[in-house]
Amino acid sequence: RVAIIGSCITRDVWPIVGEAPPQDLLYISRTSLASLLAPPLNGVVVSEDPPASLGVSTHRAMVADIRKTALAQLVAYRPTHLIFDFIDERFDLLAAQGTLVTHSWELDASGYHRQAPFNDAHAISRTSAACDLLWRQALRQMVDVLDMTPLGEAQLILHETQWASHYLDETGGRQAFGDVEIFGGKLAAIADYNAILSQQQDAFSAALPRARRVCAPRPLQLADVRHRWGLSPFHYIEDYYRAVWREFQALGI
Repeated sequence: RVAIIGSCITRDVWPIVGEAPPQDLLYISRTSLASLLAPPLNGVVVSEDPPASLGVSTHRAMVADIRKTALAQLVAYRPTHLIFDFIDERFDLLAAQGTLVTHSWELDASGYHRQAPFNDAHAISRTSAACDLLWRQALRQMVDVLDMTPLGEAQLILHETQWASHYLDETGGRQAFGDVEIFGGKLAAIADYNAILSQQQDAFSAALPRARRVCAPRPLQLADVRHRWGLSPFHYIEDYYRAVWREFQALGI
């Protein structure tokens, strides 16, 4: 039973390399450690059917981030392997009514952020010291959760990576990224977000030294315009996923 708290860089390993995913797989995304462990935001009315612009799975993940149901689901699932990656930590946070919500593209597309519970919400920039502090506090909470629940029995795995600084174009030529868009016109400097990833990955490993670290070789951290989800600094070439898949296999997944 494999669980992922992370992003498509981990979920997509199996389909991209052409292998069947684990038979039992729980995927938790569109969240931050800070919002995953926060209280629910009450009073948000969600649609039974996702808006046309959203997929069922991403809508479900975004709603779980609002209602804070993912952690209980994870504990009840009792994974044998629990994989973390921090690519979805690129999103800002929204502070509203004493709790935190991940300000994902899906939240904007749903329109839920225009409902009354968000009326007095304020944004916490991902690159701010405040967001870093909230994340580190949540990491300490996660250590306690792992110690006090059946999650402590799981093999912990940290899937480490960096945003690619270069990508392969349609002809296979190597091109450099400039600044990239998070969503909604917000631009991001790749170096800034890679610094955040490095700090989070190092902090996680220091707090949970028993976690196994999985990382594709740096030359494979190269984006590909032909990726199934399009061009992004974390939509890598196929060989990246093959390298990670081999490491997962060695860990019994």
